[in-house]
Amino acid sequence: MPELPEVETVRVGLERLIAGAVIADVDIRRDSCVRLLPGGPQEFRATVTGQRIVEAARRGKFMWLTLVPADGADDIPREALSVHLGMSGQFRVHEGPWVDAPEPHSHCRARISLRRDDGAQLTADFLDQRTFGYLHVEPLVPTPGLDTDTRPNREASDDAVPAGAGTTWSLLPASVAHIGRDALDPNLDAVVALGLWRRGSRGIKQVLLDQTLVSGIGNIYADEALWAARVHPERPAHAVTRATSQELLTAARHVMTSALAQGGTSFDALYVNVNGESGYFSRSLEAYGREGEPCSRCGTALLRQSIGGRSTHWCPRCQRRWSGRRAR
Repeated sequence: MPELPEVETVRVGLERLIAGAVIADVDIRRDSCVRLLPGGPQEFRATVTGQRIVEAARRGKFMWLTLVPADGADDIPREALSVHLGMSGQFRVHEGPWVDAPEPHSHCRARISLRRDDGAQLTADFLDQRTFGYLHVEPLVPTPGLDTDTRPNREASDDAVPAGAGTTWSLLPASVAHIGRDALDPNLDAVVALGLWRRGSRGIKQVLLDQTLVSGIGNIYADEALWAARVHPERPAHAVTRATSQELLTAARHVMTSALAQGGTSFDALYVNVNGESGYFSRSLEAYGREGEPCSRCGTALLRQSIGGRSTHWCPRCQRRWSGRRAR
């Protein structure tokens, strides 16, 4: 599944091409693509046609296009077109109108016609081979403040800072309101977030994957951060020291920033950016997907095990199991 660097790569590509454009028409080619709307394709088309895309925004692995009426009747965003890439969602953007665009790919689930103010036209195709992804129109809600006892709190007042990457508004789709700020968000309160990471008896990898605490860290980058910080994935959260939790956050930020610089991680043709290009960070992975290969630090063969239902990779020498006698 695409993680923060992959989704951010798609977001930046979309923003560069379609921010400011008006949705002129929509062709839903598979109804399940808009399955959350009661009215299906008809409701989706009627809702988004004539809307201007103000910006492409992201929090963690969740992306949305902020909408306002193209006629200028309301310049305060009220709705968003949420984009859920699922396991294989992609966007391909073509210059020109529908009639000049390439024949839709067999996995094209929606084709969107866009018009810029200068008269230029674009065609954006949403492709999804495995069909877990979808598009959804939903209301924008104030970005919740952080409940320091648990996690983002829907009832807390607007925190008055941008909701995520690519947006200037402290608004986000209702379905994303429970998602914590991501590891690369400059507005993340690291002190509070790391305190939440260190609570409870769950294994630290499960905590890293909890998107309600710090979002954006998925299976690949959790394994990489744990390897970099020399922490066993099953160490109980309460046994992680403050210093080690900071190491984990630093490692997660470093590995995701490095992946972002290379366009994300691609293992096959299912993840590409809006130009159809793959990311190359898979060549730089230290742990994930390298079962049986030597650790680049110590030479010990890396292990793989299913932990919490997720394939997990680590070095048994560098990342020793927590014994309960002491915590690093």
